[in-house]
Amino acid sequence: MTWIILVSAGVLEIGFALSMKWSVGFTRLTPSLFAAAAGLSSVFLLSLALRALPVGTGYAVWTGIGAAGTAIFGMALLGDSASPARVLCIVFIVGGVIGLKLVSAN
Repeated sequence: MTWIILVSAGVLEIGFALSMKWSVGFTRLTPSLFAAAAGLSSVFLLSLALRALPVGTGYAVWTGIGAAGTAIFGMALLGDSASPARVLCIVFIVGGVIGLKLVSAN
């Protein structure tokens, strides 16, 4: 259950980052409200997951999901560069997240 909570926190982190982009510097109400809700929810779920996971593992997985997911959505939805080097770096992030899951005691 802890890992489901942590992955959910990471997904909310992606929503938070994308909402900040769409809020245009918090000048648009709906995306701004969603950014605030997603950000707070993400951190809250992370704090729940850290009750059972080591802080280094939990935080690294949370930021990894957020970073890789946001980069992928940026390429898919916002026209960010999808250069081979960028994609390779995202693969390394995902590999690191999977590696941390595999070596975690929980």
